[in-house]
Amino acid sequence: MTAPGAADQSPRVWITRAQPGASRTAARLRDMGFTPLIQPLLAVETLSPPVPDLDRFAALAFTSRNGVAAFAALTSRRDRPVFAVGDATAQAAREAGFVAVRSASGDLTALARRIAAELSDAALLAPQAETPAGDLAAALGVADARAVSLHPLNVYRTAPTAAAPPEAFDAVLIHSPRAAQALAALVPVSLPSARLAGVVIACISPAAAAPLSAVGPTPAVADAPDEATLLATLKAALGKRDTPV
Repeated sequence: MTAPGAADQSPRVWITRAQPGASRTAARLRDMGFTPLIQPLLAVETLSPPVPDLDRFAALAFTSRNGVAAFAALTSRRDRPVFAVGDATAQAAREAGFVAVRSASGDLTALARRIAAELSDAALLAPQAETPAGDLAAALGVADARAVSLHPLNVYRTAPTAAAPPEAFDAVLIHSPRAAQALAALVPVSLPSARLAGVVIACISPAAAAPLSAVGPTPAVADAPDEATLLATLKAALGKRDTPV
């Protein structure tokens, strides 16, 4: 059944991810005819760890655009080959000036497989979040990476914000498990479950959906962990919601 007033306005989509990614997502939503509501539940804080001697490492592994930006600010070196978890992260690395960038076009498992296929008996530096969303070391073990020694370097953290939910919204985008945890923490403090009735919650991965299992509507989960697929999932879920019955 079509929600009251849905024919009079474009769907209002709450973007929970941190800046600057939130603004990029908002632009894509506008192009799709949606109304973006930027009220991030997370904020990125860059860290300043000492950068080890990069000559010790055969390559760098990036699992997010935030990791690329934070690490690039710590050093002018761009000569180490890069393995990136997905195409957006790979593009960010290229834009930052890194050379020989390889995209796994997937998730941590895909990244580990790509690394295992191309590296052996080598040290790998992984600039990452202080609390990473996944365990790259474990994924490398499963992928049977031959003597690849992983060295994590915490270059940023994401911290919850004090943002309140928008007054009215038709959908919520969840880009990470941390954002899902922050959303779940709002229920029932400032976001009663009743306010989520009829709302589409679109998550980028099963891991991002897991913290929301007891929050309200069953999330729509993207088939691939990239934003293009996430937005397509959002569009399909909104279409099903608004289809007359």
